[in-house]
Amino acid sequence: MAGVKTLILLALAGTIGLSACARKDSSMMNLRATGRGPDEFAILPSKPLVQPKSYSELPTPTPGGSNISDPTPKQDAVAALGGNPKYLTRDGIARGDQGFINAASRYGVVGNIRAQLATEDTEFRSKNRGKLLERLFSVTVYFDAYKDQSLDRYAELTRLRKAGVRTPAAPPEIK
Repeated sequence: MAGVKTLILLALAGTIGLSACARKDSSMMNLRATGRGPDEFAILPSKPLVQPKSYSELPTPTPGGSNISDPTPKQDAVAALGGNPKYLTRDGIARGDQGFINAASRYGVVGNIRAQLATEDTEFRSKNRGKLLERLFSVTVYFDAYKDQSLDRYAELTRLRKAGVRTPAAPPEIK
């Protein structure tokens, strides 16, 4: 019987020892690639070569320009979803949305917004690190740290409906 208890204690000690070797950061919270390996999503297959109905319909060749067989993933996605890719501009923004983009960026656009937000997020989370046991056992406190800044969608929907704002995309109000 003493041998079984010793074996159980050794297994428990081994499990605790191995868990100490675990990574401290949550890989689910960091979806960015950290290695220097190839980016398999950067390679797009070319469109198949097809015989044109008329050679006069072919566009004039432009050195360094695009080719008919070059991949156009945004236009292909719009066409696959039933849209008209001719309404996209060179940047992939619909012509009808240009006014919206201009209005949203009328006070300027920060060029390094992602880096700035990452720095501010790191600073904020370092000040809100969690309790002792959460830090000791590497429990993520991401959602607890941002709880005061999160939006309760149901409370906001109720507030908008009481203010008389139409919410046609939201589910109907249950009475």
